[in-house]
Amino acid sequence: MRTYGQRRVVITGQGVISPVGLSVQNFWDALLAGRSGVGPITSFDTTDLPVKIAGEVTGFDPLEYMPRTVSRRIDKYAQFAVAAAMQAIEDSKLVIDDANTHRVGVLIGSGYGPTALVQSGTLTLDERGHRALAPWLSAATSIDCAAGEIALKVGATGPSGAVSTACASGTSAVGEAMRMIQRGDVDAVIAGGADNSITSFDIGSTAMSRALSRRNDDPQRASRPFDKDRDGFVMAAGAGVLVLEDARSAERRGAPILAEVVGYGATSDAYHPTAPHPEGLGARRAMQLALDDASVAASEIDHINAHGTSTVLNDRTEAAAIRRVFGDHAPNIPITGVKSMTGHMIGAAGAVELIATVQALLTGIVPPTINCDDPEDAGLNFVPHRPQEHDIRVAMSNSFGFAGHNATLVVRRFEH
Repeated sequence: MRTYGQRRVVITGQGVISPVGLSVQNFWDALLAGRSGVGPITSFDTTDLPVKIAGEVTGFDPLEYMPRTVSRRIDKYAQFAVAAAMQAIEDSKLVIDDANTHRVGVLIGSGYGPTALVQSGTLTLDERGHRALAPWLSAATSIDCAAGEIALKVGATGPSGAVSTACASGTSAVGEAMRMIQRGDVDAVIAGGADNSITSFDIGSTAMSRALSRRNDDPQRASRPFDKDRDGFVMAAGAGVLVLEDARSAERRGAPILAEVVGYGATSDAYHPTAPHPEGLGARRAMQLALDDASVAASEIDHINAHGTSTVLNDRTEAAAIRRVFGDHAPNIPITGVKSMTGHMIGAAGAVELIATVQALLTGIVPPTINCDDPEDAGLNFVPHRPQEHDIRVAMSNSFGFAGHNATLVVRRFEH
C-alpha cells in the first residue's frame, strides 16, 4: 500500500559515464557483449600497492560538457556527474526556464566524493602551506559539489544536495528524489550518483580492508559476482544520472517516458563497519519495503539487478536474502551482476545499475553476469556469461553498502 502520496514518478532521461561506455547506448552495448572495463590502473603508480587493477573511465573529455574553467576547478567525480546529467537532460528533452526552474531539484549521491582533489589539496598544504591552496578548493572538495555544479549549469533552483550512503548512494538519491516528487516538493529531480575512487588513497585503504580483488594478472576476470572463486570487488569510476518527473507533468509536455519508479526501501544493518549482517536482515527488509511501497507481490518481480560485488560476504548474503524474500519464485528470476563488467562504481553504482535495469525493461534483454563459472547458489539464475531474453514488466535493483546501508528500488513499464 502506498504511503507517500499519490503522485506517480517516471523516468524520462538517462545518462552514463562508465568504464564500459560514455553514453547509455555504448554502456548498454558493452553489457550485452559481456565486455569488461577492468584493466591495469594507469592514472598513478601502483608499484607499492597490493591492488593494481580498476575500472577506469577512458576517453572522457570534460570539455564536451563544460568550459575549461569549470573542468579545472572541480574533481573528476563532479565532471562525470555533470556529463551524465547533461546526457540525461538532453534525453528527457526537459527545458528548464523561468516558468519551472523552482520546480526542478538536483540530488546526486556519492560514497567518497572528490577524493582526488582532497588528496592533492592535503599534499599541497603539507608541502607549501595554506597560502598555496586555491580559493575555490573548499567548495570543490565538498561532497555536494556535483549537485551544486549541475544546478548552476542548468539553472535548477529547487532543492539540491548530496546523499551519501556508501555503495547505496546512487540508489538512495533516486529513492529520495522519488519521495520529493511524491510529496509535491518539486515536479522533476535530476538524480543519480557519481564517484572516482581510483586514487592511491582509496585503493590503498580499501585494499587494507581486504575487500578488493588481487587478481592483478587477470583483470578482466577479477570481478566475478556470485562465483565461488571470487576474491573481492574491483574499484571503478563513473556516474549515472536520471531525470525523474511527476508523471502528469511529463505527459503534459510529451516527454519520452522510459519507466515508472514504483517502490523504494532503505534500511541499516547496524551490525559492522564493512561486513553485511550475516543473515541479511537489512537487505531482506529493504527489498520487502520496496515491494510493499510498490504494492507489488514478490511473485511479480521479473528481474533483479543484484548488488553483486564479488565479495564472499556480500554475494552469499544477497543470494540468501533473495531466497528468503522471493521463496519458490526466486529460481525463476534472472539475477544479473553487471559489476562483473563495470567494476564497482561505489556511489555511482546504484544509479548506473538502475539504468541497466530500465534498459532491460525496455528491451526484454537481461545482461549477463560474466565470470560466474561456479555459482554460489546453483539453483538461482545468475544469467551466466551471455544475455537472456525475458518478458520483464517489473524489476528490482539492489544496493548494499559499507556501514550496512541498504537501498532497493522497484521499477515497472509505464502504463497510462
